[in-house]
Amino acid sequence: MLNRRYFLMAATGGAAAAVLASRPGLAQQLTQNEVFHDPDAPVLGNPKGDVTVVEFFDYQCPYCKKTHPDVKSVVAEDGNVRLIMKDWPVFGDASVFAAQAVLGANEIGAYEKAMEALMATPAALSEDDVKKTLTSAGLDVSKIADAVRQNDKKISDLLTRNYNQALALNFRGTPSFVVGRAIASGVLSKDQLRDAIKQARAA
Repeated sequence: MLNRRYFLMAATGGAAAAVLASRPGLAQQLTQNEVFHDPDAPVLGNPKGDVTVVEFFDYQCPYCKKTHPDVKSVVAEDGNVRLIMKDWPVFGDASVFAAQAVLGANEIGAYEKAMEALMATPAALSEDDVKKTLTSAGLDVSKIADAVRQNDKKISDLLTRNYNQALALNFRGTPSFVVGRAIASGVLSKDQLRDAIKQARAA
């Protein structure tokens, strides 16, 4: 079980903070399997990695976008980390639209391509921006739209689970991370993320 006793600070200073104090009941209801092994959540990095990094993010979050290359770099250089990007669209309708579109792209085997395209955009997005970006990345938006419609409940349920997990962990915004048994709300530097992975591997 994931609960307050087992979550550690993943970093020091103002960049990240452990946060569970006000929602211990909800946090105690979460299991590692629910957070790390949701069958509908896309897996990046090494699917068989011995450490899982979960990032709760929003496609309009400027800090998520700024630090995404660092997260990718650390995961790639380690080679034994599973990366789960959990959509937590907190910046309004365009964020929800973007999350749905990329999860629709996942259904046609284009998750990473769609996700990376949107993560490379400026922070603020409109629905038209999302469509244009995906089209520019070589994706067929009509096929994505069909996939979203056909998998509406699956996608909606996944976003609901992500939302409830973020609340249970008392995250205050994006980006927020779960690394092994540690949580961090806020940006992690490459060194902080490496250290969190190292601690998770040693636990």
